[in-house]
Amino acid sequence: MITPALRVLVVEDDPDVAALTATILERRVGCRVIVLPDAVRLVPTLAAFDPDVVVTDIQLPGTDGLEVARVVRERAPATAVIVMTAHASVEHAVGALRSRADEFLAKPVPSAQLTEVVLRLGTRGRQERERRSSTVVLAIGAHPDDVEIGVGGTLAAHAAAGDDLVVLTLSRGARGGDTDVRQLEALAAAEVLRARLFLEDLPDTQVSHAEPTVGIIERVVAEVRPSVVYTHTRHDRHQDHRAVHDAVVVATRTVPTVACFQSPSSTVDFRPHRFVDVAEHLDTKLAALRCYASQTAIRDYLDPIAIRAAARYWSRFAFGTAVEPLELVRDSGGIVSRVREERAASAAERARTTGPGHPGEQRPGAE
Repeated sequence: MITPALRVLVVEDDPDVAALTATILERRVGCRVIVLPDAVRLVPTLAAFDPDVVVTDIQLPGTDGLEVARVVRERAPATAVIVMTAHASVEHAVGALRSRADEFLAKPVPSAQLTEVVLRLGTRGRQERERRSSTVVLAIGAHPDDVEIGVGGTLAAHAAAGDDLVVLTLSRGARGGDTDVRQLEALAAAEVLRARLFLEDLPDTQVSHAEPTVGIIERVVAEVRPSVVYTHTRHDRHQDHRAVHDAVVVATRTVPTVACFQSPSSTVDFRPHRFVDVAEHLDTKLAALRCYASQTAIRDYLDPIAIRAAARYWSRFAFGTAVEPLELVRDSGGIVSRVREERAASAAERARTTGPGHPGEQRPGAE
């Protein structure tokens, strides 16, 4: 048996079938089972019971199991759905597939088959829930090396805190060099940061603020479900950077926290609201930037001295000796508590060693 017990919601209007299904799952697998005779209370039950598996008949009063599957997929993506029917047909099987059900079973279902399917899908769902429970951070840039320059240290801090990192780069930087080389460089940098990389191929210098850019970002957001998104500021001379910013604002409407980083092409209108202490992670940022050998030879702003100098400059607004600045689009969670806790520990140590009134005392707006 699985500990804690799998939670199974059975939606079945036939009381005999419902009772038999519940008995089998409770006695043979040790599941906690709730039975609903119809889908009227489906949504509040999903919220209150939080099932690992939903088992539903395909024919229900007022609706059908395919609609149940669609609702579960929308409300609880990690919950497995098993559709059962006494009227198996190609039409019903295809409907279950289109509703994104995990399994389609024909009644009567042998008890051994039912328990095997519930155990397999419930265990898989538990693993998916654990994966989704960690904070996912998505950094979106127009070109290879954009996010590493802007928030490479912040991303390294997230990784150190155990967060999952995803980088979405929307073009392969054809105007800045060989795209095959830049692709390999982007992959190497993502490995340094311990990030998953999505590399698109929109036309360099012609990235749109609308489609297909918005659609690409929406698909990645739907797949990885980030809690925090970092991207370009609107205050930037590069047209691709501005376009990506506008597209991100549209495509991340459901993301709790969205913040903008500084690029070498940012204007003086860039006005940060938060400052992330990256002193302990600056070496990781520089290691990621070294992966872009084709660019470091021709871009002065990638010189490690310049990177360190910029981080040192922004430290005047916060604790620490190396800081990355961020403009906020919205911040319902405070740029993730784990990273904030790291900064708080650093702040406490600095306060202890400098004392009140020292030039290192925290300024308003520092994080």
